[in-house]
Amino acid sequence: MLLRLFFSVIVVVLLLIAPLSRAEVISSDDHGFHTKSEVVVPVSPDKAYEKFLDVKSWWLASHTWFGSSANLSIEPQANGCFCEILDDKSVLHMTVSFVNPPREVRMNGGLGPLQGLGFQGNMSFRFLPTSESATTVILEYRVTGYDPDGLKPWAPIVDSVLRQQLESLQSSLMLAR
Repeated sequence: MLLRLFFSVIVVVLLLIAPLSRAEVISSDDHGFHTKSEVVVPVSPDKAYEKFLDVKSWWLASHTWFGSSANLSIEPQANGCFCEILDDKSVLHMTVSFVNPPREVRMNGGLGPLQGLGFQGNMSFRFLPTSESATTVILEYRVTGYDPDGLKPWAPIVDSVLRQQLESLQSSLMLAR
């Protein structure tokens, strides 16, 4: 009985979340791309920003180098680290370049395989009040670099992964209400 209630709640939450997210590749060519995703969450910008900084609580473990989101952290200051550390292994995913709490965080670097290919990107998370009790979270990522096959094929892949991450943040905020 309790298990059935749990699954019913999960289904309702998923139905509520689905129409509240958008993602798209804004532009792409051989030398770069720009993706944008946004979600609406039923919390203030302060709460959304606070949860964003607690990256280990919402980042999907399947998109970490060492298999656990618990190893992730974001230092919210210029030159801060979006890092993953496990024992003597570590990854600098991105470097924080701009912080304006609770409105925006910008970071520079290449995520995942983009890092090893020498691509460079600028990622921004913005937290815009939609109403007194809701916030629109916007994630944009602009990437440049060289690939003999061009960067255009990377755009939909990266867009999909970032959309999943933003929806995970959204789900985390919906459950934490």
